Amino acid sequence: MKRVAILISGGGSNMAALADSMTGDHPARPVLVLSNDPAAAGLEKARARGIATAAVDHRGFGGDRAAFEAELLKPLEAAAPDIVCLAGFMRVLTAAFVARFEGRMLNIHPSLLPRYRGLNTHARAIAAGDREAGCTVHEVTAALDDGPILGQARVPILPGDTAETLAARVREMEHRLYPAVLRRFAAGDRTPVWLS
Repeated sequence: MKRVAILISGGGSNMAALADSMTGDHPARPVLVLSNDPAAAGLEKARARGIATAAVDHRGFGGDRAAFEAELLKPLEAAAPDIVCLAGFMRVLTAAFVARFEGRMLNIHPSLLPRYRGLNTHARAIAAGDREAGCTVHEVTAALDDGPILGQARVPILPGDTAETLAARVREMEHRLYPAVLRRFAAGDRTPVWLS
């Protein structure tokens, strides 16, 4: 049984979708939900599911990413995860941190990578006149929103869509895609999952 740690910064909706999927014959189980914000609503969702939680407030490190990550590693390594899932974790991780979990750290990004790395993905897709948007699960590498793609889900961009309405439809697909990719990945299969 693979051990999964999930890193969050906010409400934890993707974390909840992942945790709720890891039951029955699933090859993995959640062992830790870790946040950079002690007030993140997702921590309470994790506790309600009986998952161990920890928080390391990044604001106490004055922008010293190495010092922040050294503290973040303490609860993370204590949980001994086989897989680390970034689920709305809004801190950019250093190459040294990523290297520790190379080949076993996943992230979900709200665009059809390689398009729209970084922030404001939905507004950028609408502004570009794209006909579809979506989300991508990928292995984490030192480059931002890069790494081998393990799955994508597509949604149409509708006339009159705003960044908010598009984000809501993409989020529904995120909650389907990320659990599907994790299940496959935890079983040792890196074949991409495609949803539409």
